[in-house]
Amino acid sequence: EADILQAEAVLKDNEDRLKTIINLAAEGEGAELAKIIPLDKPAYEKKEVTLDEALRAAMENRPDLNATRIDLKNKDLNLSYSRNQLLPNLSLNASYWSPGITGDQLIYPLGDPFAEPIGLIEGSPSDALKDAFNFKYNNWSAGITLDIPLNTFLSRADYAQARVNLDQAMLRLKNQEQQLFLEIKNAVRAAQTDYKRVQAYKVARELAAKTLEAEEEKLKVGITTPFFVLQYQTDLATAQTNELKAMIDYN
Repeated sequence: EADILQAEAVLKDNEDRLKTIINLAAEGEGAELAKIIPLDKPAYEKKEVTLDEALRAAMENRPDLNATRIDLKNKDLNLSYSRNQLLPNLSLNASYWSPGITGDQLIYPLGDPFAEPIGLIEGSPSDALKDAFNFKYNNWSAGITLDIPLNTFLSRADYAQARVNLDQAMLRLKNQEQQLFLEIKNAVRAAQTDYKRVQAYKVARELAAKTLEAEEEKLKVGITTPFFVLQYQTDLATAQTNELKAMIDYN
């Protein structure tokens, strides 16, 4: 009787947890008091899962690994930037332009600019445009610029810190991958073990059922007692429970 009371308590606890998971309270007043009745029995199908397949899927889809990979790329970019800050920068610059010139033009006798002007030719904006588009006054320039970092102490310190940050990110990714490998390996082994448990408990349940059936036949002819029949009924119930638990664990 004590075992029955304990089993009923476990059943009620599991019902309450299931009601919380499916948010049964949102269905209306009194819904939490409803009794949950399973519509079918637990079933299982053998899942062919290899370690390589499971590990590859986990490596591609684990959010924490993807976040660490993104952080590793950022650390690598920071290292490249810090390394570039230690290098001199040589730039080649070249340019070409053709200005347009306009304005009033003074006329001097004999072309002497120190003499008194003897005439004036008025200019117009269109003259400037003509000069510019006709490339009348060509101008060229070229130059080389060399930038040499002077504050190399701070730049080298930034580079060293970036190197440390990258090494730490690489180590963190490696540790996560190793931890994931162990988790997947254990999960695959557990799935394989659970499947074997289901098979073993299935055989035990079938054997208990046959044993009970044989004992009931013996009771009919009077060569056994109800005590042994009750004992085998208990054994069958235990075997059925173990099989159901194994199915649930496997799924």
